[in-house]
Amino acid sequence: MLSSHDSSFDFAPGVQTHGFIVQSSEPLSEIDGFAHVMRHEKSGARLLFLQNEDANKAFSIAFKTPPADDTGVFHILEHSVLCGSEKFPVKEPFVDLLKTSMQTFLNALTFPDKTMYPVASTNEQDLINLIDVYMDAVLHPAIYGKRAIFEQEGWHYELEEAEGEAIADAAAFEGGAAAENGAPDKVAIEKDASGERLRYNGVVFNEMKGALSDPDSVLYHAVNRALFPDTCYAFESGGHPRAIPQLTYEGYLDTHARHYRLDNSYIVLYGNLDADRILGFLDENYLSVFEPCSDAAPNAIGTQEPCVTLDETVRMETAPENAGVGLAYVVGEARDFERVLACDILLDALMGGNESPIKRAILDAGLGGDAMAYLLDSQAQPVAMFQLRNANDGAARPFMELVESEVRRLVRDGIPRDVLEASLAQMSFDLRERDRGMADGVPLAMNALAGWLYDEDMPTTYLRYEDALAHMRAGLEGRYFEDVLEALVCKSNHKALVELVPEKTEGDSEEAAELATKLAQMDEADKQEIRDEVAALRVMQESPDAPEAVETLPRLHVSDIGPASPDPEMQVFAEGPITCLFHNVPTRKISYLYLYFGIDDLAWEDVPYLSVLGMLLSRLDIERHTAADLDVLMRLHLGSLRFFADAFVDDADPSRVSLKMTVATSALSEELEQMACIPREIWETTKFDDADKIRDILVQRRIAMEQSFANEGHVRAMNRLSSYEFKSGVLKEAMGGVDFYRFLCDLIDNFDERFDALQSRLRDVCSRVFTKRDVVASFTGSEADREAFFRMAGDFGLPGEARAFDGKPSVPAFGEKIPDPVMRREAFIVPSDVCYVAKGADVGSLGAYAGEWQVLASALSFDYLWNEVRVKGGAYGVGFRRTPEGFGRFYSFRDPAVDPTIERFDAAGSWLASFDPSEEEMEGYIVSTVASHDAPAKPRQVARRQDAQFFCEKPAGYRERLRAEKLATTPEKLRACSAVLDEVARRGSVCVFGGEEVVHASAEKLDVIELI
Repeated sequence: MLSSHDSSFDFAPGVQTHGFIVQSSEPLSEIDGFAHVMRHEKSGARLLFLQNEDANKAFSIAFKTPPADDTGVFHILEHSVLCGSEKFPVKEPFVDLLKTSMQTFLNALTFPDKTMYPVASTNEQDLINLIDVYMDAVLHPAIYGKRAIFEQEGWHYELEEAEGEAIADAAAFEGGAAAENGAPDKVAIEKDASGERLRYNGVVFNEMKGALSDPDSVLYHAVNRALFPDTCYAFESGGHPRAIPQLTYEGYLDTHARHYRLDNSYIVLYGNLDADRILGFLDENYLSVFEPCSDAAPNAIGTQEPCVTLDETVRMETAPENAGVGLAYVVGEARDFERVLACDILLDALMGGNESPIKRAILDAGLGGDAMAYLLDSQAQPVAMFQLRNANDGAARPFMELVESEVRRLVRDGIPRDVLEASLAQMSFDLRERDRGMADGVPLAMNALAGWLYDEDMPTTYLRYEDALAHMRAGLEGRYFEDVLEALVCKSNHKALVELVPEKTEGDSEEAAELATKLAQMDEADKQEIRDEVAALRVMQESPDAPEAVETLPRLHVSDIGPASPDPEMQVFAEGPITCLFHNVPTRKISYLYLYFGIDDLAWEDVPYLSVLGMLLSRLDIERHTAADLDVLMRLHLGSLRFFADAFVDDADPSRVSLKMTVATSALSEELEQMACIPREIWETTKFDDADKIRDILVQRRIAMEQSFANEGHVRAMNRLSSYEFKSGVLKEAMGGVDFYRFLCDLIDNFDERFDALQSRLRDVCSRVFTKRDVVASFTGSEADREAFFRMAGDFGLPGEARAFDGKPSVPAFGEKIPDPVMRREAFIVPSDVCYVAKGADVGSLGAYAGEWQVLASALSFDYLWNEVRVKGGAYGVGFRRTPEGFGRFYSFRDPAVDPTIERFDAAGSWLASFDPSEEEMEGYIVSTVASHDAPAKPRQVARRQDAQFFCEKPAGYRERLRAEKLATTPEKLRACSAVLDEVARRGSVCVFGGEEVVHASAEKLDVIELI
């Protein structure tokens, strides 16, 4: 195995190996390693090897895929190529990899001008297996011989009877499954004389219906269309539901042939891997033997000449609260990396928090509920975007005028240096931390493509930031940032102003009218052709893969997993003024602190106020600093700081619930003193007397929650479902779910009358939370930093007497105050064209939680549910989980219908009762589940995981026991769980978040509630 310091492999420029020529090889301090750039002579494939000591290795191949229309062809291809290939002729190799590999990341991503296929694994043989499947998928997909893949992933027609059952050849189904194949569209489509109606179905079609129910997405794409009318960015790369049915199978194949070519590809390798082995594998198996299917040119990205569009309006059927405005300025070209990074820092400085100069002016002007700014940098011409949410009528022009007048003032008078220094410090911290929620090699590959895709000489430009940041820090002495801001806004000749206007559509939608017209034009032969095609599609979906096809897939065995790598043991220090849980893990000289304040003596009525308190702390004036000064102070010295309500549940007795206020902060090692002082000063001296600022924060949270209900409805539905069964669920709903949302809306609606009482309540709750009585600290970093930190922090000046520590957390007591859960069946109407369905029950009495439940979740989610709810039903996502406290629940994501999905949930127990995997399949489920258990975790994740185990009183060796149980899972143990699934089907509660038409089309007996 090569390391970054191994000279046995020659990366000198000009060296040739395995068909590659090394073009450059340089140290790259930002990844603690080296960057080697190569080109494959025969195929033209580009390759960047980011070599360092990271054991979490990664590979990605990307293609430049600029759309030329709104049909979403590249998005459909992204899905389709992972549905079987020449070498691996199974239906779902992507899902097979999820079920059987040791992957730590596995996905495919469609961007506005590229499509990317990244994978990661800690096992090198597994990574090679993943590379093999992905390379064959993108270069030799089964789409050329299986039109049904296009229909399944893209779109197809279906005919429905009056009862909502799809019409197809009954012989194509087993057990009368014809009733399970879809749902009405979001509007009532007129039937013809035979009582039939026509609808579209397809995974991407339904996914984009959900995606384009999000007003932020609609506004973003409208802004890009206005800025770049002559380029690929004028089109929706994901596909617009009105245009997706215009895509033909022939056009889809032609698009693949022209773009999925090696001379149009960009390969990135990352981590501590054997480069000689992997380069040889790529060359021998793919790069030297691939022949492109077409000589026709790929689509061009295009370059947009400057243009100004200030009167664009996009209308959308959504809630009035979703009115918005987008104001965007083209930064320049991707090749000007430092300018792009400087604009990113400027947007953070001027709009990153409520007290940032321009955002504060917008909020004070009362133009809307919230405002933000962000950079769109993964495109040929990056864009700085200012966005107004919950906009008032007619706010577009005043919004632009206010932004530009504030920019002119800042350019003239100078941007406050402390604000810029704080944003520079925040950027530096984020880049050092490298915590993007996925294997590091994946975001680094994305960053590389932000320059490389547009300029052959820029494979590492967007990875090298240290010199640019140093140059910008030096520029603080002059007018560096003022000049960048002036050029960006004041002198812009390329900008757009777009207003999103909500509207209520009366009568049938365009889609419904179009389908009704098509149906009226069909004769019986046309209808029969649709029935036959759907039947053929169902045959493909329901037929098992041939054994010889399954045998082609690369397999790992349990013996490949290797020994467990348990987390470093947590130490408990009880001798100081505050009990400390210590996690000594490598952190790149960053320290993480969690302070857990036990508050089980609060009243039930205080719970929503505790959440409000968490929202306000760090965002209001304190005694020695205004809110604006405090914002700068935190950004300058801390990596992060949050206050939030937290709950920990005893798995063995879920009624034992502990309520806490958690303070979470991080900082560089040299900033330990500030990490000790700033949170304390905030909880001791925050002023709750600024009504306008408090109202702003409350409204912003309400807007964020409304967006979450429409875009993350599966999470919201599962959380709400928990409140029907568990006291902990009732608590979490009061802390941040639907119940809290209702509390928040009422508080905002009656804010003036309730403000005095609110101030008093917040002060009272704050004084009762921040005491020494039951506080535990958690510190992650080096031993030296822990000792130094607590010398500075002491007991944080907390009042009261500390509880005598006996080696255990305090006894959970808040559960006694939580109201009993109430069984419900609810459907919440939110602005969406799709729905999110959850069904679950408390099944804890049917057996203790064990490791095999995670194996079962994998088998159920990626086999039965994937095929039934995603492949056949058209939902974008689906799954099952059982929690340790006994909550078993199903969920679907961006689903076109309610009833068929619930029927499929209810049939899961029958499927499991007859589950009879081969030895190889069973081993695959075990390998993938244990690999997920063993996946490397960032320091913050390790700390929170171990802290939760402490507060929930998990026994010593808990994770090791779960791992052993996963390894010992058998088909018999999984089949024994079928009774639990049957119990969920029999008495489980249902919760749905979805659009009005989808919800009302359901025959389920649900209490329908208009939430927004």
